[in-house]
Amino acid sequence: MPQARGGSVCAGSSPIVFTSALLGDMCEMQNSNTAPDGAQRGNIMTDSEIREFFRRYVEELNAHRFDDMDAFINDTVLLNGEPGTRDDVISVQKADIEAVPDLHWEVQEFLIDGERAAVRALNTGTPVKEWLGVAPTGASFEIVEYAIYEIRDGRFVQMTALHDTSQMERQLAG
Repeated sequence: MPQARGGSVCAGSSPIVFTSALLGDMCEMQNSNTAPDGAQRGNIMTDSEIREFFRRYVEELNAHRFDDMDAFINDTVLLNGEPGTRDDVISVQKADIEAVPDLHWEVQEFLIDGERAAVRALNTGTPVKEWLGVAPTGASFEIVEYAIYEIRDGRFVQMTALHDTSQMERQLAG
């Protein structure tokens, strides 16, 4: 098994450092079909399947197509730490597009660890309505978004995103 600073990593996983006590449990969970809460998992996606899944998701977002989001988002989802539904997520996505009709996501970095994915994306657009608490000015923005997703049984069950709204405020202020 490969070694990393301060601890080992699971065979076939990303080189992430954990204490050895946590590592054994995590490797066991990663290599089994049992979720941390003891529930049985369905099929675990490979890294390449997750990459393709996410590529298709971003393609749908950039085309502003929300009718087929059930292929990507679980019926129930943890959205920015709050329990929600797929309809809640779609409502947020539609509100984003209503406020920023040319909103575009460009994935800059995409990392996978088991059923979790971390993304650094560049968001661009020109708001026509208030968005993320910022009034429109006619100016465009280019901000970084950091997002973490958990994918189970081929759909997102957790979606968390953080935007640099202070940078957007500076850009829109001119």
